[in-house]
Amino acid sequence: MKLVDIKDLKSLPIGSASSSLAEGTTKIMIKLHFTFDKAKKSQDLKKKLLTKYKNSSPQSANVIVVAGGDGYMLNSLKKYVKFNKPFYGINCGTFGFLMNKPVEGNIVKKINLSKKVYIKPLQVEITTNKNKKKLLAINEVSLFRQSRQTVSLNLKIGKKNIIKKLIGDGVLVSTPAGSTAYNLSVHGPILSLNSNKIAITPISPFRPRRWKGRIVSNIKKIKIENLDSVKRPVACVADNIEIRNIKSIKVSISKKVIFCLLYDKDRSLVKRIKLEQKRQKLN
Repeated sequence: MKLVDIKDLKSLPIGSASSSLAEGTTKIMIKLHFTFDKAKKSQDLKKKLLTKYKNSSPQSANVIVVAGGDGYMLNSLKKYVKFNKPFYGINCGTFGFLMNKPVEGNIVKKINLSKKVYIKPLQVEITTNKNKKKLLAINEVSLFRQSRQTVSLNLKIGKKNIIKKLIGDGVLVSTPAGSTAYNLSVHGPILSLNSNKIAITPISPFRPRRWKGRIVSNIKKIKIENLDSVKRPVACVADNIEIRNIKSIKVSISKKVIFCLLYDKDRSLVKRIKLEQKRQKLN
């Protein structure tokens, strides 16, 4: 365990895009909880880090360190959400959009100098043919056709119909953090992290053929209803959790959950999203 300077993790107002842990610091004992993916690269890093640092419990830790890829980070955010701690990701996967570069040098010093980024997940209320479920989606929630038949969906924002009948492969609702993931691959808009917006993007729309989707305020509530759940079954995927035979879903930004991610200066999530926005304009 080491003495370091680390800012009170709850002192910043919610909604600020980022800030340095090094600013306005107070001397405290920092404790880290490490969690590692099962992939070889993560396990090799585990051997190195746990010989150097104590693995504290998630309850007592100041920071949760996640070693793996983006998918493992999404799983870890949801797994440890109840502890209300910041997360520092180390990329041991492929792209690592949510992660930092593999650790070189003192990880405590890196965390001390890192930038905070706050992201708000989607709260998804799912009604199936049999029951109801609630899930969090950090990147996006997607509805897909479950058979050879296209979907037939009704989309509402509040009580207002925006699309009476969407026919196609499906539709997704994306957060700013997830707007550069699947949303971008289906030609959805890239949203700035502090935009307070969410994107509704169709997947291979057949009717209305030229509908490109819509950007809406993140205070809006979205309802998507399957108009023919018997003939045209639909599956719902919240990040990487799939629920089948959907009748309807309600989507809104969570009012209770906000995740804090820590980034090295050269790996800021804000900068990466801005870079993707520039690339999108060039294309």
